[in-house]
Amino acid sequence: MSNGRTLREESELKRKAMLEMAHDLRSRVSPSTPPATTSPAQYQRLTDFGTLDLYQEMRKVRAIADVVRLESPFFRIHDGQSGATCDIDGRTYTNFASYDYLGLNGEPSVGAAAKAAIDTYGTSVSASRPTAGDRPLHRRLERRIADHYQAEDALCFVSGHATNVSVIGELLGNGDLILFDALCHNSIALGTKLSPAARQSFPHNDMAALRAILETSRRKFNRVLIVVEGLYSMDGDVAPLPELIDLKTRYGAWLMVDEAHSLGVLGETGRGVFEHFGLSPQAVDIWMGTLSKALSACGGYIAGCRTLIEILRFHASAFMYSVGMAPPVAAAALAALDLMQDEPQRVAALHRIGERFVTACRVAGLNTGASIGRGIGIVIVGDSLKTAKLAENLFARDINTVPVTYPAVPMRAARLRFFLTAKHTDDQVDTTVAAVREELDKLEASKFGLATTAAAAIASIMDAVALILLDASRIVGGSVSVVITGA
Repeated sequence: MSNGRTLREESELKRKAMLEMAHDLRSRVSPSTPPATTSPAQYQRLTDFGTLDLYQEMRKVRAIADVVRLESPFFRIHDGQSGATCDIDGRTYTNFASYDYLGLNGEPSVGAAAKAAIDTYGTSVSASRPTAGDRPLHRRLERRIADHYQAEDALCFVSGHATNVSVIGELLGNGDLILFDALCHNSIALGTKLSPAARQSFPHNDMAALRAILETSRRKFNRVLIVVEGLYSMDGDVAPLPELIDLKTRYGAWLMVDEAHSLGVLGETGRGVFEHFGLSPQAVDIWMGTLSKALSACGGYIAGCRTLIEILRFHASAFMYSVGMAPPVAAAALAALDLMQDEPQRVAALHRIGERFVTACRVAGLNTGASIGRGIGIVIVGDSLKTAKLAENLFARDINTVPVTYPAVPMRAARLRFFLTAKHTDDQVDTTVAAVREELDKLEASKFGLATTAAAAIASIMDAVALILLDASRIVGGSVSVVITGA
């Protein structure tokens, strides 16, 4: 038995995995693009969502995971609140999969504010704000955010992701250019794709490369928007804000900074990346952030000049055509913002525990990449399959962290990501780092990874290849050759 499974169950899992791989091979032989001549039956087949390339890729990943008996680490059901610890299936884990940087989720005053808002305004505003009108909580929250950045105004959206997609996708037009860091969040990249403006990424935090692009391309465009993140969530490093401000000023561009992970985390009092560098927030044209991380609520915001906010209030689709922020969410964000500003010791605790984690990892010989130890710790493993197995082994030791693999990060840069909070303890960090080192050593000693697993998987399915080829030959009416590419 293995992982509680009988030999018969193991055999059945492997059989299903082989069928998945066979299906993948068959799809390589029979292209997904329809033939020149089609029939109603063939059209009907293409209405099956299972024929989509996205689903076929998912099947392949599942097949490989089944071969090595790897459980999915995603969508686990949590019982109750999650912070420095979480409860899953009646078992308590040290939790590193929560953005609750300052430990404000579940704070009594935050919960009380949300409950009071429900009593006064209900659970929803029931329509978009242009239609249903504003609530005092909306205005207060936006005023507080604007004051935080010393900006003229601010606007709150119901989704952080949609904030970036809508603002970046709709603000600029033909003849304009958007430049963005290559490691920016999906919401930023998607916004640039939807924009009619030209788009170009630059290597991560490479100011020489950004300067070269501006030098050669600025004169070709009307307006230029540069988009970066304050704190990069996959690497735990910081955008070089002083140099970015210098470049945007020199070349007449707008600078937009996404503070999703830097608000409440960077700077002595958690004010963000501008405080981290000791700069005035007024030097940045567009501040974007989310309410779902340090502020333990939900939604996104933009802060900037009054003209910008007026444009967005009437033209940003994610605001105009979405329901207004729910009153209890706005109230929770306001209460959390109060605590962040009134209790800077939370930020100090977060900084201390983050530095302890990164230092302990480096002493243990673990690769922490460019992380500066502010809220986000990473351990780069490289091999995607080994990373996923490492996370599973840690979970068996009551440590909850999620693996990050390609395409979320570059190939051969798969990693475990650890979100630290102000409530994590020294013992939790020390125990976790020791466990990571021990489990990684075991995997490396056993040579577990994509290369060895792929070889074993290919050997296991060779008996089925002849049948696949026969099946394929009947499809195309002749002989077929198959090239098996790398995993």
